[in-house]
Amino acid sequence: MIQFRIQPDSEIPASTQLFNQIRFAIASRQYPPGYKLPSTRALAMQTGLHRNTISKVYRQLEEDGFVESLAGSGIYVRAQGHEGGSKLQSPILKQHPEADKIVQQALDELLSQGCSLSEARELFLAEIDWRLRCSAQVLVAVPAYDIGAGELMVYELEKDLRIPIQLIPMEELSSVLDKTSSATVVTSRYFISEVESIAAPKAVRVIPLDIYDYSKELNLLKTLPKENCVGIVSLSSGIARAAEVILHGLRGDELLVMTTQPKDAYKLQAIVKRAEVIISDQPSFALVQAAVQAAVEDIIRPPKLIKVDNYIGAKSINLLKRELGLG
Repeated sequence: MIQFRIQPDSEIPASTQLFNQIRFAIASRQYPPGYKLPSTRALAMQTGLHRNTISKVYRQLEEDGFVESLAGSGIYVRAQGHEGGSKLQSPILKQHPEADKIVQQALDELLSQGCSLSEARELFLAEIDWRLRCSAQVLVAVPAYDIGAGELMVYELEKDLRIPIQLIPMEELSSVLDKTSSATVVTSRYFISEVESIAAPKAVRVIPLDIYDYSKELNLLKTLPKENCVGIVSLSSGIARAAEVILHGLRGDELLVMTTQPKDAYKLQAIVKRAEVIISDQPSFALVQAAVQAAVEDIIRPPKLIKVDNYIGAKSINLLKRELGLG
């Protein structure tokens, strides 16, 4: 069971601390679709929060589309994107509401057993034809305020999939989809609800990507001496904010956390001169190294640099390859 930690003396409201930690657990697949969230009583015992506060957090998660409440059963992580089906609904599904789900499950099973899309085409011609057409155009959609998260996804997807990927601000997604007959839209689970709501009327697939769980980096930070300064450098402002909240929940005020995007030279320079450890995503790492080299005469001991392996979970990349017929 994931241990959530709440810092009662923090300026960040307790409900926000819990909301962000649960949202991270869902986005990193530690809480996969169908997972039953702890009861409010169990979570109250773990965190020390009032059950009313936890209920408020659960309601917010449900309103944002991350979970769904089943009367008399509990609260479960909601299937998102392709997991729940997102293409245009055929009239025949009104007569056979489970038919589409059965077809998708059967095809996914064939793919997991090594069957190629070409081999499966004979059995599932309509489904395969739709997937292949959608796969011809792959879009990454993220909100404009965290366009860096999209840049991270494009960086990794183009490297691993070896196909062109187009980055679209979420605010422009609807107009872009109006001009295409088919596409596959991918995004982080952080943004899946908003992307789904935009793409729902369009003939496209929406596939959520699981983000890396940062377990290796978090285990390292657990062992740092008190009063150490940790620098977080990422293209994604959202990841930087999430890291700050999670580290605060993990260590409270024991560590000083400084965050920046690599384009902010002033903040990057301040982190290089102050931090004992700097954690950076791959696209930002060269700039961090250059900043350290430039400041080497002004610092007594250079910070330890840690390059995060990836932003997207490895399993998620492999599943996307299969979905696109690349695996």
